[in-house]
Formats: sequence, C-alpha cells, structure tokens
Amino acid sequence: MTFRKFLVAAGLSLSLASFSAPAVSADPTFWKHEWPNTDFTKTSVDNWVEILSGGPPKDGIPALDDPSFIGVADESRIDGNEPVITVELEGQTPRAYPIRYLTWHEIVNDQIGDTPIAVTFCPLCNSGITFDRRVPSGTLTFGVSGKLRNSDMVMYDRETESWWQQAVGQGIVGDLTGVKLTTLPTWMESWEQFSTRNPDGVVMDEPRYNRSYGSNPYRGYDTSRRPFLYNGEMPPHGISPLARVVRVGDRAWPVERLRKEPNLTETGITLTWEAGQASALDTGRISKGRDVGSIRVKDANGKDLPHDVMFAFAYHAFWPDGQWMLGGS
Repeated sequence: MTFRKFLVAAGLSLSLASFSAPAVSADPTFWKHEWPNTDFTKTSVDNWVEILSGGPPKDGIPALDDPSFIGVADESRIDGNEPVITVELEGQTPRAYPIRYLTWHEIVNDQIGDTPIAVTFCPLCNSGITFDRRVPSGTLTFGVSGKLRNSDMVMYDRETESWWQQAVGQGIVGDLTGVKLTTLPTWMESWEQFSTRNPDGVVMDEPRYNRSYGSNPYRGYDTSRRPFLYNGEMPPHGISPLARVVRVGDRAWPVERLRKEPNLTETGITLTWEAGQASALDTGRISKGRDVGSIRVKDANGKDLPHDVMFAFAYHAFWPDGQWMLGGS
C-alpha cells in the first residue's frame, strides 16, 4: 500500500505517489497563514529546508485525547503478536496502547494518576516514545503538525503552537524552542506479552474514527531501500537505513545483534530481546508482519530505562556523533 492510499484512507485529498514523491519545502512565510500563533523567529533549526510537509495538513492525522480503556479480559480484537506500547507507572494499573490505533493517530494525550502523558508513535521512524506533558510553563497537549524533519514526526502543542521533534522530545520552533520533555520508561511489546503479565491491566479501546484499524498503510516500508522524505546521510558501518536499533541515550544497539545475544549487559545496562512481536510496518495486516521481537532495557538495579526502538537512519540523523554498540573489539 502506498502513502497515497494512507491519505485516502485517512480521509485526506492530498496526493503522494510513492515513498520517493516530492514534498513542499519549509517556508515560514508560507506557513504563517496555517500557523498564525507560532513564533517562527524562535527556532533551533539551522536550515528550514530540513522541515518538509509530509502530506496531511495540521491535525490531518488526528491525535487522541482522554482515551477510553477496557479490561484485558474484554479485549478480543487484537491478535496476540500485535505490538502495543506498555505504560507501567508505579502504583497505577498497567496500560497498553495498541499500535493498530497509534499508526492512524500517532499521539495519545492521556492522564495516569497525577501524571499527564503523551504516548507517541512515528511510523516513518518506528519511534514509539512516551513523554510527561508537564513543562515549566504548565501542562501541554499535543497534536500532529503534518510536518516531517529527517522523516520524523513534528508534533505541536496546542497551548503555544510551538513545534516539537518527536524523536528527541524537544521544542524546535516557537516560544518553547529548546524546552525538553521528560521521557518515561515505557516499551513496545506484543499484546500477548502484555496481557499475560498484566491480566488485570487495561488496554485503550478502539477510537471512534472511520479508520481501518489493524491494517498497515505503510506496507513493505521497513524493508524498503530508502526512508520516506529523507535526504540526510545514511548510517555508517554498512547498517541498512531501515534496520531497527535500540537507542538508549546517545548509544544504539542493532536489534540484529540482540537476536544473537538476547540477554546482553553492557555499559551498566541490560538489554533483552524476546520473540513474539510482529512488525507494524511489514505486511498489509499488522498481525501478519514478520517477527521483530520485543525489547526491554533495565539498569543495574532492574529498573526499566527510557529507550526507543527506531530505524537506524533516524538515529544517525538526530545523534550523528552517537556511539554504535556493535560488539567485538
């Protein structure tokens, strides 16, 4: 399925022919009519051409607010190998946010106890990160801007309409430029893995939108030759740009290494790989995707650490001086 079909399925009239389709380059003057409340004079972006229109307009991919949840035992639509983002905050009921919904919405604004969170997923980078929505100026709610930078989703906050880079959780345009969001220690795993460990947990219910939930509008994307709308430098060491890596801070471990060493302790942390999770970016149905496994990252005391399982090109784009953990001498 091409990106054009995704736009059509999402109810959008924009047209992109394929992953190699041209895009509209960034021009703050041009965008001011769409973003009248964004201060484009404040930015950390060195070159505006780094930001492209991904096709959908502002909120063309609708973020979700205050989602509904059902008990694990009441969920029958999700196949066991489908990926979910797991949020387990101390003292709170564990929650699962299915990728079958996040693929079509990309951001969920939620509240767990006293913690306001944003669960985010950028399909073009395979980046699934959960942020605390609190910043020094207050609590933010996030939407999808429709813009991409290094093929990664640019979010915006509805309070100031500043733009945020999802992969790094930092404001890049507007009043909140330079402000950093706190990343929470959440992870992606299969629905079976979550539900087996948390029989009394809850899962986000299906949103009330006309979307083909459970299907993958990016069919074949994670085995394609090049990322969508990416013109940056490719990863070093002969690593495929769409190979998955586990990013912890500024370090990255190739997932293929973890397949061979599924319980790896290095630099004071332990990374584990377990089979059973389908790729959300492979076949037309998420549940039919090839097994890419689930990753957990813990510190020396066994506490979960914030991390991201993203594509190698995105890691190299945002951490060009990062350390590749390849093993060997």
